[in-house]
Amino acid sequence: MFFMIATLFTTVGYSQSAIYSNLRSKKIATSGIINIDSLSVVPKSFSLKAFDTSYYSIDEVNAILNWRKKPTIDSVNITYRVFPYKLNAVAKRFSYDSIINNFVIDKKSFYYRDKQQSSTAALFDFGSMNYNGSFGRSLSFGNSQDVVVNSQFNLQLSGMLADSIQVAAAITDNNIPIQPDGNTQQLNEFDKVWLQFKKKGWEVNLGDIDLRQNKSYFLNFYKRLQGISYSNASSFGKYGSNNLQLSGAIAKGKFTRNIFQGLEGNQGPYRLKGVNNEFYFIVLAGSERVFIDGKGMQRGEDQDYVINYNTAEVTFTPKHMITKDSRIQVEFEYAERSYLNAMLYAADEMQVNKKLRVNLAVYNNSDAKNSPINQTLDVKQRQFLSDIGDSTQNAFYPSVFLDTFSVNKILYAQKDSTVSAIIYPIYVYSTNPDSAKYSLGFLEVGAGKGNYVPDFNGANGKVYRWIAPVNGVPQGNFEPASFLVTPKKQQLLTVGATYEFTPQTSLLTELALSNYDINTLSSKSKGDNKGFAGRVFLGHSIPLQSNGKLKQLKLNAGYEVAGQSFKPLERLRTVEFYRDWGLDFQPLAATEHLPVVSIEINDSANNILRLQSSSYIRNDGYKGFRQQAIQMQRLKTWHFNNEINLTNFGGLINKGYFFRPSFEINKLFPRVKNYTIGAAFALQQNVVRNIIADSLTALSFEFNTISAFIKSD
Repeated sequence: MFFMIATLFTTVGYSQSAIYSNLRSKKIATSGIINIDSLSVVPKSFSLKAFDTSYYSIDEVNAILNWRKKPTIDSVNITYRVFPYKLNAVAKRFSYDSIINNFVIDKKSFYYRDKQQSSTAALFDFGSMNYNGSFGRSLSFGNSQDVVVNSQFNLQLSGMLADSIQVAAAITDNNIPIQPDGNTQQLNEFDKVWLQFKKKGWEVNLGDIDLRQNKSYFLNFYKRLQGISYSNASSFGKYGSNNLQLSGAIAKGKFTRNIFQGLEGNQGPYRLKGVNNEFYFIVLAGSERVFIDGKGMQRGEDQDYVINYNTAEVTFTPKHMITKDSRIQVEFEYAERSYLNAMLYAADEMQVNKKLRVNLAVYNNSDAKNSPINQTLDVKQRQFLSDIGDSTQNAFYPSVFLDTFSVNKILYAQKDSTVSAIIYPIYVYSTNPDSAKYSLGFLEVGAGKGNYVPDFNGANGKVYRWIAPVNGVPQGNFEPASFLVTPKKQQLLTVGATYEFTPQTSLLTELALSNYDINTLSSKSKGDNKGFAGRVFLGHSIPLQSNGKLKQLKLNAGYEVAGQSFKPLERLRTVEFYRDWGLDFQPLAATEHLPVVSIEINDSANNILRLQSSSYIRNDGYKGFRQQAIQMQRLKTWHFNNEINLTNFGGLINKGYFFRPSFEINKLFPRVKNYTIGAAFALQQNVVRNIIADSLTALSFEFNTISAFIKSD
């Protein structure tokens, strides 16, 4: 086929004017390799008289003649025809890393179109990329609504941009922006746009991104954002490397933590609260972490709990029965858009040499006080927030408005009430057209903080009545007010280093500075916004040889301090850290000191015996001392997992101890489908005594867990 086309082109070219003839004639030498032309030679058009092909070979594409044996004469005459181009010429529009040998072909001459293929072409053409998705339109209508058009678009892309940039994308758009149901372990994202570009050591993510940081002890967080993140990994020298990460985004929500006791026999739903005690919000899908009695739970109808993200309600499955003693903790992010919230984050980790590693991280999250979204502040409200300073718990602004009378409205009349010679201006529900002039918006402010209570009087709506205070102390829990959210700012800087003196000895240090302004509209009470924290940890291991087995002895010592004003982004320590030290789940802020020493022996079979002593000291007079023993032992098919904790603590008023041992033993049966049969036992005893009255104030002794189990791998 190639030769037929070539002959056709030759005939067409030769039939034109002699000016455009492709016939060439020249004299060449009879030795070596000779480039006879800059264009490609037409096949079978080369002619060399008096010599057959045993003397030479011809490369017609590159127009190169190679003499196989030398003739007796010094030169010869040759004739040949050429194409108007070189068949294997290189043509570049852009310079790429690895594209070579692009053949330039006359598109008009060699163009071929498959009509059948073009008629069935796809709606979108992404070249060599792999893609899949769906695009749909739907109609919905009913006997009480007009026709509504719903659209849905889902697209996933993966492949190479050009030949060197790896691209991945997930684009989802629905005109009904609902959240997924939290009843399965895997969630399908709604209304998500995510793009990723990768090449060699760098990576760029755009759109809806999840940012997780766990390399720094004091700067540990998980955020769902809309923005851009950039990371780059590079190396230098023999052992040096550097990992850089930058991110700038608009935060989708804010982090909060709910702690509450379960109700006897009530599996839920339990409604969650926001930072400002709001009830109606949307939880960001997949951001929640649920704990019962300090143990992490799994989402799913066949697991531990399900969650309705749109109503912020958690329901527990029968796998974990909820009682009045169940300690429930839920950490989550929710959509709170009172202000435009922006986040900037930068982190750099550098391996300087074989022994030294340094890391630095900076975090800034702030509300734009001049860009409110879900609430609009007038001049008086801004001045009100400026006057309250950091007492944001008192940001209840009066919600009283003059209104026109209507029998269908809940209106109030203003009156004065005298209690203990003090005159209180109050509002009373009224249906009198002459006095019912005020429309009130009531808000629950907490027991003993308000002067109104609900009044069930049969009116067509919710009505509240004033209740007199006692000795100046409010007796209700509602107020005719609205809660104003203050713009906040949180900044955190951490610097850490790890130095290995020897392969067995290492030193870890980290320092952190925080700045948390709870009300950027006010300049009052700014002295306690800045906080400090730090930690140092020294570890040393000693190899041991016993009975032919390699064992290791570890000696560790550490010290941690956190100032009273230090504000981490999320929970800094374990879920039930304060309870383990005999304190409330969320005690008042204080300067904390935590020294710890431990000795541990382990082997290659993961058998561990650890003895640890630690202390917890607060500047409010609390001191605690804990002794801990942990054993994890495997003897053939027998497994032991035991832990004993004894904590002695004392404060300005109370002292006592907290004792909690737990034991677990199980046996593996490899011949019976790897079934494991075991039993677990745990108890706790808590004794608290009042120092001043020398009386017992708390005594509890309970079996926390008694269970037997059978499971299979």
